[in-house]
Amino acid sequence: MKQIFAPSTFKPGASPTVRSQDDNVANLIASLPSRLESDTFGTLSIPPSSLWGAQTQRSLQNFPIGGREAKMPLEVVYSMALIKKVCAEYWSEDENGAKLSKEKAEAIGKAAEEVMAGLHDDQFPLVIYQTGSGTQTNMNVNEVLSNRAIMLLGGQVGSKAPVHPNDDCNLGQSSNDSFPTAMHIACVVTILNRTIPGLNQLLQALKEKAKEFETIVKIGRTHCQDATPLTLGQEFSGYAQQVEYGIDRIQRSLASLYRLALGGTAVGTGLNTTEGYAVAIAQRIADYTGLPFTSAPNLFEALAAHDSLVEVSGAFNTLAASLNKIANDVRLLGSGPRCGLGELSLPPNEPGSSIMPGKVNPTQCEALTMVCAQVMGNHVSISVGGMQGQFELNVFKPVMVANLLDSARLIGDASASFAQRCVIGITPNLENIHKLLHGSLMLVTALNPYIGYDKASKIAKSAHERGLTLREAAVESGFLTGEEFDKWIIPEDMIGPSKK
Repeated sequence: MKQIFAPSTFKPGASPTVRSQDDNVANLIASLPSRLESDTFGTLSIPPSSLWGAQTQRSLQNFPIGGREAKMPLEVVYSMALIKKVCAEYWSEDENGAKLSKEKAEAIGKAAEEVMAGLHDDQFPLVIYQTGSGTQTNMNVNEVLSNRAIMLLGGQVGSKAPVHPNDDCNLGQSSNDSFPTAMHIACVVTILNRTIPGLNQLLQALKEKAKEFETIVKIGRTHCQDATPLTLGQEFSGYAQQVEYGIDRIQRSLASLYRLALGGTAVGTGLNTTEGYAVAIAQRIADYTGLPFTSAPNLFEALAAHDSLVEVSGAFNTLAASLNKIANDVRLLGSGPRCGLGELSLPPNEPGSSIMPGKVNPTQCEALTMVCAQVMGNHVSISVGGMQGQFELNVFKPVMVANLLDSARLIGDASASFAQRCVIGITPNLENIHKLLHGSLMLVTALNPYIGYDKASKIAKSAHERGLTLREAAVESGFLTGEEFDKWIIPEDMIGPSKK
């Protein structure tokens, strides 16, 4: 897959590496004076240094909700820009009617490439909580591309000539089909670039620990009570398998996101497009991204419902349950260091208390479990949003994609951090593991085939109530000799099925 968007979208703290805009152009945009632009509701004053127009400015006034923390994700903006680029190219070709001049299409495409490179991030100020179709964000992108294209063609910013935000940048599109298309592209690219790589780091770290710990026999626990032995490697292999299944669930769910809504326009009928447009645009997006995007087989479903996002979020929700279990197990096994289970020693990353000197806490476990809680909360919002498909349009699109992208980023980042700053540095406390293993009463389970469940139960109960070792209670019971106990109770032989 190509690196199609600004690297900062996928690598926290990274800066865009593609700079097609020289300092003179940057200064030119920064020096734009305030101006008047109009939409169908009238004329508005546009702030200086702004490439957006009247519809964006009106949205800023009408939806003062959440502020900076609630901004529309840039992944959606970049995906919208990609759509505008390929659509402009399509409509400029003779075989498609040449409804757009080559000159206009090239200017729109150049402006779109700058947006995808992260060069105009400050020109997209709108929040998630706007119209449920994402119309204001669609127009924000249209207006920025229009004005930037006008600059490239030597026109006057704000004039809508020679490049019009609706007639040219939005040609053959509706917010109702372009926004859900951007939703799918943004989510797929983020999952492939950020979520799955982070999970793969965690999977590899867990597999390596499972191999490293494969000969360390420890006591098992069920119901938070002593159970029969297993190896520490077997325990970690279970964690690795959970993550592997989680990755597989996400990858399988991606098939639903590869289906694109573009070409449905307002209600799914494709009004204002031509035959073959939907399939051709999906193919262009596939060619540009290197990903198997296709036109949705039913464009009415693609606009009216977003079950695909609910499905992917469901995979995230399942994974959050897995990661929460893994992180909780690790912090409980590492509890102590002297008054807990203390079977594992976790890497000390930072001071744990402002009042208790020397205290170190399992902070990576805590961070991961908080992420899991947020992902589960996001899933509730996405599920409720998925229910809001009245007639021909789902009207919770922005909040659905924002929450899914949040989950995708959080899972990827937290998994990578947990792998790098916790799992890789875990070491076993062999002395404590041995002590707890041989102090467990549940080793008595190995006696079942020789003396039966009832007699073995009496031995365990007697040992517990009288403070005896299991061997002492067994010999005292008369059900077996000390030599038989030593022959039959070997923890290392209790970690798998017995040989025939």
